[in-house]
Parts: sequence; structure tokens; C-alpha cells
Amino acid sequence: MTTATHIEKPQDVHDGDAPWWKDREILLPVLSGIALLAGLVCQWLGVDTPALVLFWVGLLLGAFTFTPGAIRNLFQGKLGISLLMTISAVGAVILGYVAEAAALAFLYSIVEALEDKAMDRARNGLRALLKLVPDTATVLIDGSPVTIAAADLKVGQIMVVRPGERVATDALVKSGRSSVDTSAITGESIPVTVGPGDEVAAGAVNTSALLEVETTAAGGDNSLTTMVELVEKAQSEKGHRARIADRIARPLVPGVLILAGLVALLGALFGDPELWITRALVVLVAASPCSLAISVPITVVAAIGSASKFGVIIKSGATFERFGDIKHVALDKTGTLTRNEPTVTAVVTTNNATEDEVLNLAAGLEQHSTHPLAQAITSGASQPLPATDTSEQAGQGVTGIINGVSVAVGNPRWLDAGVLAERVDELEHQGMSVVMVHHHNSLIGAIGVRDELRAEVPEVIQTLNDQGITTTMLTGDNNHTARALASQAGITNVRAQLRPQDKAAAIKELGVDETVAMIGDGINDSPALASADVGIAMGATGSDAAIESADIAFTGNDLRLIPQALAHGRRGRRIMNQNIILSLLIIIALLPLALFGVLGLATVVLIHEVAEVLVILNGLRAARTRRSQLLA
Repeated sequence: MTTATHIEKPQDVHDGDAPWWKDREILLPVLSGIALLAGLVCQWLGVDTPALVLFWVGLLLGAFTFTPGAIRNLFQGKLGISLLMTISAVGAVILGYVAEAAALAFLYSIVEALEDKAMDRARNGLRALLKLVPDTATVLIDGSPVTIAAADLKVGQIMVVRPGERVATDALVKSGRSSVDTSAITGESIPVTVGPGDEVAAGAVNTSALLEVETTAAGGDNSLTTMVELVEKAQSEKGHRARIADRIARPLVPGVLILAGLVALLGALFGDPELWITRALVVLVAASPCSLAISVPITVVAAIGSASKFGVIIKSGATFERFGDIKHVALDKTGTLTRNEPTVTAVVTTNNATEDEVLNLAAGLEQHSTHPLAQAITSGASQPLPATDTSEQAGQGVTGIINGVSVAVGNPRWLDAGVLAERVDELEHQGMSVVMVHHHNSLIGAIGVRDELRAEVPEVIQTLNDQGITTTMLTGDNNHTARALASQAGITNVRAQLRPQDKAAAIKELGVDETVAMIGDGINDSPALASADVGIAMGATGSDAAIESADIAFTGNDLRLIPQALAHGRRGRRIMNQNIILSLLIIIALLPLALFGVLGLATVVLIHEVAEVLVILNGLRAARTRRSQLLA
């Protein structure tokens, strides 16, 4: 499967759902089965010549679906399962077992078709997300509404979204106030109120009042198309267990050929040649790793596709498999555990500075920062002063020049609290994050900002504990504030006053004994996200750096997705393990029975293909999502 940089909405994302009689991949195996069945009926009636003709028809129709590909791969030096089936069918015909060869071709072709359709089904649900984007959009051109194709939208256009309409691409609200329903994208069932300056995502439904929005993404390259692209890319990448299955299956193919050759050769030398060549063909089929080869990919494709439907974007199959092994979750505090709505609650000054001066100087620098605390300070200032030469030190603060004088704002671990140290300590004990302000290398004040805990956090932490998953808070904030919020959340393991590199080191330390996931949303979380076994970015509010560093992104900001997603990952892991074990047991059980003549070719083929169907059906169970009680 190929993935383009920009995904254009297809005319019909359900093309793979055409009637079976119009789909050659299904039609040929079905016709093969009909011919085989008719041949068996004729044979039972004693009409041998028509029966033989029907067997040949069934054989050729079934073999046409896999033999040409097997031959092409052989010339490219690739030995696959289809080659084993082709050799078995040819050998059976040479020995006069045309009916058995027809049965093999039919059963293998129908299972291959079922596998392809199962993969298509898992992918089509994801592609259907693109239908959330309307075909047309209304834009204002010279003040007049004009309807254009959604794919033609460009960044910076003003788009009119009426009540009941879907947003055609990512945008910022310019005027109007309404509620938008993002349940189909993020999995969050409660509509979100938006007003001027708020972001709205492609595919969201405007539920109540007219909105005028400014597009921030082109019509064919928005958050929804990016999400689909990421998941489709992930579905095409193999994970650890997929590689385990491949490592087992790959040497089995030449190994099976060698084993079958030895059985035929040694049997012919010391016994009846026809008997042992027949048994060699049966061995060839019995040891074929058909179900093993698809045991993990079908599960990964189904599980990743279904996860995207409740707002969890998993970037690779390997990530999904690691996700199922997570035993410990580390969480950033600001913007992840907290509401991401910090407000200035205290300002203390020194050196004859006023509160307004301290706030306006700090806001001048902070308006260039992406940190949530920066937004609170900017909002709290009456008149932020223009700054130049700004430089942000991730996890520490910002420096710059205002009115020709150097200004620095940052946490008390980076900028000295000086004479305000005792007052800063009091603010931190009250659960505030404190930002120091230095003007011309001299302390002039401190700003206390408080960001309240998200309402769902205590319940989420309790659910994780009930699932046997331990938690740690990692934050660059002071120890007093961190422990105050951690106590409210129910988290006992707290690591505070961490720089970005300290967070990454903490993740590595936690990962020595356990598989660790890190959840964050800021630039300063990027090293930790990259260091974790699985990095999870809060996609709705997270920085680009955090999302780029992460293995998984949440399209929403509801932390109740964490236990639901982890449960989904563990269930997928169990299904993969079941499929691998079942596939290996089939081979182990059939091989001696085939070698000693207990089972014939037709019986072995039937058992193998039934097992393959079971593996496919079991793998598709990973597509079923169990809605978390927290989200109900």
C-alpha cells in the first residue's frame, strides 16, 4: 500500500464494498467452489467425465488467483506460501488426484480472498472518516458568499459555516459563537463551545449558530487527512509480533520444501514411490505457515483502524504492540493533567516596580512562548510591551530585549528569587506555579499562576491503578505545587523541578524494569516522549514538536481515553498471541499426521484453511472497541 503526502478525498471510500458478483477476487473463488461442488455431485452420480471436467474448471479458476503471483515471485527469488500451494496442486494432478487439487485451489483461493476483504474492511472504516469533510464549502469573496469545492480551499480564506454543516478544513473562529460536535473525530460526546480565536477541526459539526472562520489548512491537507494518512501508514508497517511471525514463517517455506523433498526421495528409495510422493505433498500443505503469516497483520490493521475512531492515532504497528505491554504511565503536569486554562492569581514586586509593570514586561516576552503559563500571563497583562531577540529555553523561561533593556522571565530554579524567596515559597505551597521576572539582570517581581486539575483526572488515575498500571507525575514545576496537584489526582510518585533532559532521564530510569508510556503536550516534553517505549501527545492542544516526537496522538484532550486506549492495546496483544499460538499448534499437530498417512491431502487442506479463517475472524475482533465506563 502506498501513502501520498496529501490525501484527496476519494469519490467513494467504499469502493471495496462492491457486490461480490462484481468483484473478481471473490467471484473466481466462488465459481471455483461451485465447479468443485458440481463435480463432486457428478462423481457421486457416477458420471465421471463431466465430473473430471468440472474438477479441472474448479482447479483452474481457483489456481488463477494465486499461481501467477507465485511464479512471478519465484523468478524474483521469493519463496512464498502460494508457491507451496501451487506445487501441491501440480503434484496432486500428476498423481491423478484432480479432485483433491481442485479442493486445495478452491479453499486456498477463498481464504486468500477473505483475508484481502478483511484487510479492506479494516481500512475502509478509516477511509470513511474522509466523508466527514463536505464536498463543498461557502467562502466570502469580496464580502459575498460563494460556494466552491472543499478541495480548492486555501489557507487564509474566510469560510461561512451554518448550523448543521460540517467544517470543511481546519480553521480559527473569526466571528460568532456556537457549539461544535467533534464526536466523530475525537470520540468526545459533549459538544464544545467555540468563539473568536478558538480552533475548529475539519469534520466538526456546527450545531447551533452561524460561524465565520478563517482557514488554517488547505482543503486537501488538514488534520483529518493527516490522521488518515498516519493510520494508513501505520497499518502498512509491521510490528514486533508481526516480525516474529515473519521470522518463523520465512524459513518455514524453504524448510517445508526441503522436508517434502526428503520425504518423497527417501520414501521412493525405501518404499512405494507413489505413496511417499503423495505423503510428501500432504506434508507440503500441512507445514505451510498460511495462518501464521496473517496472524498478526490482520490484528494490527483492525486494531489501529478502530482506535482512530475513538480519537487515538497510532503511528505504527510496532507502536501498537508495545502499547499493549505498557505497565507504567508517566504524565506531564501542565496542560496534560491540568485544564490548560491557567490564570494569574498573584503578583508580588520589588525594586519599586508596580504589578502592571511586572505583568506587561513578562507578557512582552511570553507572547512569543507556546507554554500554557505564557498564555495566562499574556491574558493577565493590560498592555504587553513589544519585545525583540526573544529566545525560549525549553522548560526554563524566555529572554529578550524590551525598550533596549534585557528582560528574562522563568521559573525560580532558573532565575534567582532573591528577596522574594520566602514569598515565592508561600505561593508554591498554595499550589501556584511561579514565574520570576528580571529586568536589566535585577529581580523586579514574581507572578503566581494556577492551573486547576482536570475534573476527570482522579477517576482516570484510579482506573489505571485498578488495571494494574502505576503512574508518575513529571514536571518542571516546583516540588510544592507538583505534590499539591498530585495529591488531588491520587498520584504518589512525583518528580518535580525537571528540565527537559531530566524528564528524558527519568523515563529511562522508569523503563529499566517496566514498559513505560509518557504523556505530554509541550516542546519541553519532546525528549521524554521520544525516550519512552510509547510517547503519547495530547494532539488537540499539543505542540508540533510533541506530536512529532510521539508514537501516539490523541485527537481530543479527554484523559479518559488513556485507560480505554491501554485496554484496547492489551486486548489486541492477547489476540495476536492467540493467533500465533493457534497457527503454530496447527502446524505441529498436522505435520506428524500427514507424515504417517493418518490424514489425506483433502483433509489437511480443509483443516488448514478452516484454521486460517479462524485466525482472520479472531484478528478482526481487535476492531471492536469497548467504550470505557468513564466515557459512557
